[in-house]
Amino acid sequence: MSVRRVMPIIRSEAAQESREFYGLLGFEEVMNLGWIMTLASPSSPTAQVSVMSSDKTAPVTPDMSIEVDDVDAVHAAVLDSGAEIVHPLQDEEWGVRRFFVRDPSGRVINVLSHR
Repeated sequence: MSVRRVMPIIRSEAAQESREFYGLLGFEEVMNLGWIMTLASPSSPTAQVSVMSSDKTAPVTPDMSIEVDDVDAVHAAVLDSGAEIVHPLQDEEWGVRRFFVRDPSGRVINVLSHR
């Protein structure tokens, strides 16, 4: 399996202000679903940051997203490890398959693949 991108998630109600601030650093909006907005570097599109008010289908807001090429294989490995699954593996209406896992430091990681 391989990692395609890693993206921090900032929980905030200040999406417009965040868009403007990160714009000063060279980021541009590439996705906005209302509850989550992703900003990316035009020169390095996998350099991204997301701003989220709250997760649409999960009980917690993750701290980070990691996009992998095979989310089912990662999910199986995580289950075998005994790590805490915070949100079950599922397909989402916005075109990803994902689950949340808690890392050893207590951070919630959104692990996903695009469908």
